[in-house]
Amino acid sequence: MATRTLAVLSAGLGQPSSTRLLADRLSAAAARLLEARGLSTTVEVVEVRDVARDLADHLVAGATTPALRRALETVQGADALVAVSPVFAASYSGLFKTFVDVVDRDSLRGVPVLLGATAGTQRHSLVVDHALRPLFSHLGALVVPTGVFAAPEDWAGGGGDPLAARADRAGAELADLVAARAPRRTVDPYDAAPDFAALLAGGR
Repeated sequence: MATRTLAVLSAGLGQPSSTRLLADRLSAAAARLLEARGLSTTVEVVEVRDVARDLADHLVAGATTPALRRALETVQGADALVAVSPVFAASYSGLFKTFVDVVDRDSLRGVPVLLGATAGTQRHSLVVDHALRPLFSHLGALVVPTGVFAAPEDWAGGGGDPLAARADRAGAELADLVAARAPRRTVDPYDAAPDFAALLAGGR
């Protein structure tokens, strides 16, 4: 079975975090629906809170720590991305935007992306479409039509599980995009370097 890599970008600040919970739910749905299409999935999670100080150092001093480099490589090299932010001041969080700001400008171009957001009230339910979707469209990503927003009552249960239905619909849309594309090939900057053994042999 062919394998695709799914990066999960979660900007939740607490532990446990409803943002991380939603990110896990979306990535699980996408992985299950990819498997139904004959593709196994490697899921790699980036918690933005874990590299918050690294991001500040990078912005003010230009220093990229190994942890931040690994996080960026995970997001920039994946076949698809699930990105979830909490809502602060009617938009994505500043920490989430800071991470996106340091992602290579062209690395998400054409990459399938599933978006999600969490907030303390349903009043912010349009944040995916008025804030997150324009951000990732600016980066040239292929954003799936269904964004998933979750407020506290979505986790309470009762009356079925509408959050699961939305996650499945968004996961299916992401799986369709990923299954229709060849796996991404990370460009190794040393691929173009001449073979050292061949150079030695040619020099004899």
